Amino acid sequence: MILQKNSPPPAVPKKKRRIWPYVAVVFLFFAAAAAGALFASTSLLDKEKPKADEEHLLTAKDKSTIMIMGVDQREDDVGRSDTLMVTMIDPKKNKAALLSVPRDTRVKIKGHGYDKINAAYAYGGHKLSESTVEDLLGVRIDHYIIINTHSFQRIIDALGGIDINVEKRMYYEDPWDDDGGLLIDLKPGMQHMDGKTAVTYVRYRDEEGDIGRIERQQKFMKAVMEKLTSPAIITRLPSVIKEVMDSIETDLSFRQMLEFAGTLKEAQKNGLKTDMVPGRPLYISGISYWIPDIMKLRQTVANTLDIDVNASMRAAMERESHEYESSIPAGATEVPASDTSIGRPKRESSGRSESSSKSSTSREDADDKESKKGGRDRASSASSTEKKGAAQDADDSRTRTEAKSSGASPAATPSAAPTPGAETQKTQ
Repeated sequence: MILQKNSPPPAVPKKKRRIWPYVAVVFLFFAAAAAGALFASTSLLDKEKPKADEEHLLTAKDKSTIMIMGVDQREDDVGRSDTLMVTMIDPKKNKAALLSVPRDTRVKIKGHGYDKINAAYAYGGHKLSESTVEDLLGVRIDHYIIINTHSFQRIIDALGGIDINVEKRMYYEDPWDDDGGLLIDLKPGMQHMDGKTAVTYVRYRDEEGDIGRIERQQKFMKAVMEKLTSPAIITRLPSVIKEVMDSIETDLSFRQMLEFAGTLKEAQKNGLKTDMVPGRPLYISGISYWIPDIMKLRQTVANTLDIDVNASMRAAMERESHEYESSIPAGATEVPASDTSIGRPKRESSGRSESSSKSSTSREDADDKESKKGGRDRASSASSTEKKGAAQDADDSRTRTEAKSSGASPAATPSAAPTPGAETQKTQ
């Protein structure tokens, strides 16, 4: 079931730009204020009439949804989405909500079966990512913003750095990192970070896994908001504008971007809502996934978009939730409390050591490298056979990495994880 607004988004010229997701969003706040705030017309809500095959879809009035992706993209690498969030905007009421989607979220990708949601971009770019997110949330995506994460450091430097309260000791060292080595060495307390230091803060992953990283990104976003609304930023405006406009790819017109920014700026005053896809961690064939709670997720989205869920809508939600749960292989296992390869909701107390955080970050970084390798191989393969082989190699390597990190012997670890789509073949 797809929850849709009045109609598909208007066709606008594609303007290719790239930037890091949260920085892009909060910079737009300031741009709107500097340009005179909102325009009289609500261009984000201008809709075309629905197509014949879309008339059956449910509607939510006066709302707009924007998918924001941070992509680790290089010259020889199509990349995977490293950060994914959906912004739900109500320009008339100046309300907004940011929904973060863990990159390990298990979803069905059209033509590829079940896989982690960050693989959709490697398979089919932003269009396939959009349709995958729509199927997950049950709501139509109106617009998109794609960001190259490597632009992040330059943008923060253009802002003159950022002030943030580091919540705890953070240390991790990886001389084999793809960017020429990585050292994260942060002490707790309020700190002024330049671009390079800020990168280490948002990259750090502790025992909370991807979920903990999402919480830090949301915290960092709020710190950037404060910087962008300070009078001191005015003198840096030219350099900030240059970095931002050189760094994002979007189908939003400049006018729509300003309206989007103005709505978010006002929504911040009213209490900008941030949330994450609800769910639980599971192991499937030795690979960790975030399993979304479809019913709870769809209800949250419907509430945010002010859609009254009637009996037929609820029945459709329940049916799709049942279909998803039925697709999970019988051999799937719960992730042990001691396992930190995937995020989980934060617990009240930790008592965790620096060494356990280091082990967690190391394990997830290894998984990152294998995921990106799989994306590069699949994108460059000329045939479907080569694509499946590359995915198989990547999953095999990831499985061996997890076994090594957890202390399991090779014999106790599955020799091969399924290629993308293999789960679908088993369960359908």
